[in-house]
Amino acid sequence: MAVLLNLLGLYQGGVWKVRVELPDAYPYRSPSIGFVNKIYHPNVDELSGSVCLDVINQTWSPMFDLVNVFEVFLPQLLLYPNPSDPLNGEAAALLMRDRPAYEIKVKEFCEKYAKPEDAGVAPEDNSSDEELSEEDDDDSGDDEPILGHPDP
Repeated sequence: MAVLLNLLGLYQGGVWKVRVELPDAYPYRSPSIGFVNKIYHPNVDELSGSVCLDVINQTWSPMFDLVNVFEVFLPQLLLYPNPSDPLNGEAAALLMRDRPAYEIKVKEFCEKYAKPEDAGVAPEDNSSDEELSEEDDDDSGDDEPILGHPDP
């Protein structure tokens, strides 16, 4: 499953396709989250897009759901990076050494890699900075079942 994510703050105006993999034991085991198009952040691996997020990786609870991930956990991580637990050491070092230069680099990555077409959508499909929408990983027309049940 892939989800499109639009953010505020330094990342405003960027659009990212986020990979979500649900383990068989979901919601008792945490989902795996990763950015498909590039993002510059201390807690996101620049090559794989994997996210280092304690609440997802270590303190996950079945009480959490994907709404929490996309409306709370990821936005909080991106607004408040943790350079002491980096997956991108260069971004962490730059943030700690020279925050204005870090912010410029974040904005450069947004302009270069986070346009709607970089996330696999047409620009007119990107209508809101807070909108989340699901995108199919392939265009084969086969509908894949979504595991689990919607929250009441």
